[in-house]
Amino acid sequence: MSGPAAPSGRGRHARDAVVTGIGFCLPGDGRPVFTADDLWNVASRGTSCLMQDDAYYGSVALSDAMFDERLPDIPPFFSRHYTAAHRFGLVSMAEACSDAELDLRSDDLVDAAILAGRGGVDANIDSYLAVLQADPETFPVAEAMELFVAAEQAVTPSDVALVQGALARSKGPNFTVSCGCASSAVQIGNARRLIADGEVDIAVVTGVDIFSVKLIRNIQRLLQGAQKTYESIRSDDMPALLPSFDSLMRPYDRRADCINHGEGSVTVIMESREHASRRGAHLYGQVLAQATTRDGLANPLASDETGSELVTAVRRCLGDRWEIGQVPYVHGGSDGNVVVTAFEANAIKELYGSAARDLLMTSQEGCFGHNGAPAGCLGVALTLLMMERGEVCPTANCEQPADNLTFDPVPGVRTRPLDFDYALSFNYQVGGVKSAILLGSPDA
Repeated sequence: MSGPAAPSGRGRHARDAVVTGIGFCLPGDGRPVFTADDLWNVASRGTSCLMQDDAYYGSVALSDAMFDERLPDIPPFFSRHYTAAHRFGLVSMAEACSDAELDLRSDDLVDAAILAGRGGVDANIDSYLAVLQADPETFPVAEAMELFVAAEQAVTPSDVALVQGALARSKGPNFTVSCGCASSAVQIGNARRLIADGEVDIAVVTGVDIFSVKLIRNIQRLLQGAQKTYESIRSDDMPALLPSFDSLMRPYDRRADCINHGEGSVTVIMESREHASRRGAHLYGQVLAQATTRDGLANPLASDETGSELVTAVRRCLGDRWEIGQVPYVHGGSDGNVVVTAFEANAIKELYGSAARDLLMTSQEGCFGHNGAPAGCLGVALTLLMMERGEVCPTANCEQPADNLTFDPVPGVRTRPLDFDYALSFNYQVGGVKSAILLGSPDA
């Protein structure tokens, strides 16, 4: 990591990338999750905020009043055309800035990098179709500009970064990464590099996605019909089970047989240590490294169950500076898919050997649903909270650990005490993409 050394501390440097703020717009228990305390209240008890209506789904239920309370000054000319993705991303950004004691109404973020991770396109479809289906010969002239503004804000994956950059009036880097559920994890790595290289002192990283409930219900109905004949047509390069959404997701549980989706947004504020110290910011911890790999398979939908490329990503993060024995906790990326559990279990066995049985590795996807791009930022935020509070949150909805696990998934509804300075956080994308992030306590 480049940059001049700080005068004191255990290897601390001025260009260390530290986390100073976290904010959320996630499904909650009766109301949305907005703050660190809200998140902890759900995750520490293994609470599932998924609701069943044909399929289990995590809905944010953000009201207009909740949005206006946090963002009262946005011109209606733009805000009336916001999609749910815009609104979720702006709310989590506002909450994270408040947590970091950064003022969105001043110039605090004028030189910041505003980075977004987006996986799905569901939030963009209505605006896209509205323009595509509009007849220029008959469309009302008075409404044409409104349609244009809505389209410019919403028809591309850069939708959320666009409005966040405007809110911050930022002059710094402003771009979107789209690689599914690893999107914001990759942006965490980009932010760390921008800070380490001295390009920025602050980076605002947001992951946000919307999964259409209508789409999920249609997929479910299609799969229910396909499942009847699937086994008779399945070949060796096709998965053994089709995904299902009509039962509760149970990561690391022997009954795991489905994935539940959700929606929402998570924002992480990262700063150089020098900048954060100068303004007296609270430090949750630091992002030490991030690496991304792919399994190298020809199948665009498959993952290598050996977990070898996840092992490679972890070893790239550790480098020559850290050893795997220093990492007693891993925040897993399991969404209840048995294939994910298999390659995680194999990777942990390869990395830890016989010590794997003592490793605590949990997933909180059962709290909020599998929400895609927010997962990377959520893993960082929640893992740093666990590190700060000395407790590991249980794996939500895991009651009967699967037989093939090589680690302790902390089943049940209670936290497990653990004093730790280092942790790993995993995220994956369909097609075999693996992301690993190495996190440390503020002075690690």
